[in-house]
Amino acid sequence: MPPLILSYRILISQKKPVKTPKPSSEEALQWRDSLEKLLQNNYGLSSFKSFLKSEFSEENIEFWIACEDYKKTKSPIKMAEKAKKIYEEFIQTEAPKEVNIDHFTKAVTMKNLVEPSPSSFDMAQKRIHALMEKDSLPRFIRSEFYQELIK
Repeated sequence: MPPLILSYRILISQKKPVKTPKPSSEEALQWRDSLEKLLQNNYGLSSFKSFLKSEFSEENIEFWIACEDYKKTKSPIKMAEKAKKIYEEFIQTEAPKEVNIDHFTKAVTMKNLVEPSPSSFDMAQKRIHALMEKDSLPRFIRSEFYQELIK
């Protein structure tokens, strides 16, 4: 199982940060310039998720993680089940953790879900990734969560 998915499952099941080694200051400093590097690091992902949770805005990272897990699904039956769950939890209007995507992206995603494939959520996931990069990452970088890591 890929480390990112394992981390997500541990986070969901335990509802507390994953016990992974703290990154070096140098490694954590790289996150300022790259959301990808932050998301690929288990400690970074856990810290970012905790930060977003503290701001009551964790739906974007949870959606991104769910999409990563979804893309790795092999069984068409499981893929359809996961697609329905992701749609109901994050995409549909008034969803419990509705992500902020434009109407066009929502329409394309809904069309893609008629016949679920690994790329069904790609457009929505890219929009949310861009939003996190533009909005959430700069706030995280200014936060005490991050400032403690780079000391």
